[in-house]
Amino acid sequence: MSLKLVSHYLCPYVQRAIIALSEKQVPFEREYIDLGNKPDWFVKKSPLGKTPLLLADDAAIFESAVIVEYLEDTQQNPLHPRDALERAQHRAWVEYGSSILNDIAGLYSAKDKASFDLHVTKIKDKFARLEPILNGGPFFAGDKFSVVDAAFGPIFRYFDVFDVIEDFGFFTGLPKISAWRAALTERPSVMNAVAPEYPTQLRSFLKKRESYISTKIH
Repeated sequence: MSLKLVSHYLCPYVQRAIIALSEKQVPFEREYIDLGNKPDWFVKKSPLGKTPLLLADDAAIFESAVIVEYLEDTQQNPLHPRDALERAQHRAWVEYGSSILNDIAGLYSAKDKASFDLHVTKIKDKFARLEPILNGGPFFAGDKFSVVDAAFGPIFRYFDVFDVIEDFGFFTGLPKISAWRAALTERPSVMNAVAPEYPTQLRSFLKKRESYISTKIH
């Protein structure tokens, strides 16, 4: 069966799927599309009109969480723990990561400093809640790279760009989170989930938002 991942160059959910495919050492083709000008074939295949979309031969699988679960069901090198309770907890933390992505979208869309600062606080609080959950490292569950790591790798990538714009102190006083972030940044599957020009593309995207953070990009 041939696999093609239909992608957008900035989408963190696409990155999540790419990381899972890479960790499982599954051959796949990657095709980028413009979500502002969606091809007709994509609209027909993707009911929600979003990326990622995995084409397994001609069958379409949409939503990153579903794609990752499909890969867990069909491919070698499992990323979920074997224990059912631990597996459920990992899925819950993946959803927690998705809520942080929503906060990040609110952050870069905020039109004024008050709204921006509110989202900074929300993001800090969510990472602070996660700090005591981490135990030992280097990854979320210790030595074993998991789906939670695949979800948070793209999250931390945003802050590589944010930190260049200004030090907002997202990880101040969070040594475990900072160490986890560093470990994921160096993971080949995470590094290769985006093109080399990703930081430039993200900065360009942020600058065009006409939001509070846009004013800080020079």
